[in-house]
Amino acid sequence: MPDHASAANATVALRLAEAFARHGVTLTFGQSLPSAFHLAAPHAGIDQKVYRQENAGGAMADGYARIARKVGVVTAQNGPAATLLVAPLAEALKASIPVLALVQEVTRDATDRNAFQELDHLNLFAPVAKWVRRIDWADRLDDYVDMAFTAACSGRPGPAVLLLPADLLTEAAAPLGGLRTRRLSLGEVPLDRSLADPAAIAAAAEALAIAKHPLVIAGGGVHLSGAAAELAALQERAHLPVATTVMGKGAADETHPLTLGIVGYVMGQGARTAALRPMVERADLVLLVGSRTNQNGTDSWKLFGPETRFIHLDADPMEVGRNYEAMRLVGDAKLTLAALTEALAAHDLSARAAARPAIEAEIAEAVAGWRRTIEGVISRDAAPCRPERLMAELDRLIGQEDIVVADASYSSIWIANYLTARRPGQRFLTPRGIAGLGWGLPMAIGAQIAAPEARVVCLCGDGGFAHSWAELETLRRMELPVVTLVLNNGILGYQKHAEEVKFGEHTKAVFFAAVDHAAIARACGVEGMRVERGSEIGPALAEALAARRPVLLDVLTDPDAKPPISFYAGHYPEPF
Repeated sequence: MPDHASAANATVALRLAEAFARHGVTLTFGQSLPSAFHLAAPHAGIDQKVYRQENAGGAMADGYARIARKVGVVTAQNGPAATLLVAPLAEALKASIPVLALVQEVTRDATDRNAFQELDHLNLFAPVAKWVRRIDWADRLDDYVDMAFTAACSGRPGPAVLLLPADLLTEAAAPLGGLRTRRLSLGEVPLDRSLADPAAIAAAAEALAIAKHPLVIAGGGVHLSGAAAELAALQERAHLPVATTVMGKGAADETHPLTLGIVGYVMGQGARTAALRPMVERADLVLLVGSRTNQNGTDSWKLFGPETRFIHLDADPMEVGRNYEAMRLVGDAKLTLAALTEALAAHDLSARAAARPAIEAEIAEAVAGWRRTIEGVISRDAAPCRPERLMAELDRLIGQEDIVVADASYSSIWIANYLTARRPGQRFLTPRGIAGLGWGLPMAIGAQIAAPEARVVCLCGDGGFAHSWAELETLRRMELPVVTLVLNNGILGYQKHAEEVKFGEHTKAVFFAAVDHAAIARACGVEGMRVERGSEIGPALAEALAARRPVLLDVLTDPDAKPPISFYAGHYPEPF
């Protein structure tokens, strides 16, 4: 091939690919258009990962970005494919994931003439992206590409959308000699690490040192910042109990004696933290790290006592104090936690050290009580299978470097409560931004591509999995060794049970006809196994995890099984 960097006949599509490569992009998730870009991209060292469903591409880019901590790029053609990016970009916006959508526009001479599949993409994407721009001139390409990556990776990360007319992509590139060459790479997060105000850090350290019952709650921002080691150092050196949100799971080592587990809306009977709610409620000072203080993470804002005070650390100044007035620490979690730990070292922490044994004993007693509570259900051999039994077997078999991805709804809650984070920074991916069904499998595909040596497990309900069956063929074609676990209970469980609690009845939409997901997997060339009894779970799961090829387990599950959602309490008989 000719030297495209200096060739006189280089196109805008090639220059675009070279610009993406400069920002660390080595692959894109793309199916069809913009063809000119995909044809040029290999010349810049960029591979095309082809999905089946257009909305799944956005979820793949999301999963990739969460594990790689760099921009996930997804492409789409104008019109219907573009509209199917709205939901995954909304998830990325709410969950602060750096995704860049490259969307083809109609040719410039056809704009506003009702061209085929023409749509107002600027207004379409405005509510679900941090930044949306259209490039109309070849000599502005590098400017806009750099703006797009800066938007995706700076401050609070999130999605950016770059629109390119189809005819611009095939146009001759602007001559390099007349431009100021850009060389910076801007594609990793966080792009700019900023330290919170030192005076605010000092004040927060003093407040933590003198608090009688301090507590740290870590959200997904800890993972975005790569701050798990700094959180662990703060926990250990300042003798602070640490809990996490569902998105923050893995930010703290759950085998550490000062780690509570998940708090929020999933603290009912059968939850690891059910008996630890009093510890949360009596906290006189809570340090929130990378948390949106959203409805789920705060049990509909009922989790804390009326006298609780807050310190809130976040990169986004608008999230700090959003729902709870707080001492403000606006900055990067990694840098600021390190500085906070250093500042605490100047204080007398003897009271914290003296209180530590009692806190550890309270946590240990609660966790031991939880294990006694669930002992019967996690060892149940009968049919249909209990999800708790599947989670217990999975928890026994996975290692601390393994990645577990959940679909939305019950799957995220089963993982949050029944799997153990065995090191700071272990990854459990859950779509908790807007929590759309069907994103589990494509997110797992993105995660596996980002970490090809890791073992990736995906947990889906049968309702959510129906949204992404087609990606089984993607698994086979790409030879990705994702293990997919389908909880096949024949219902939309969360919808059915929540409707019963709220209204005393349920709609007819919650029931499905029987489906053999193992047969579907085999039809797609993926190994599929059907599991009907609890006693069959362990051997089947061990075989699947050892295979290092795509395997699906269709686990026939008890439709009455419910995770420990707090607002279910008192409405259903407990299985324990």
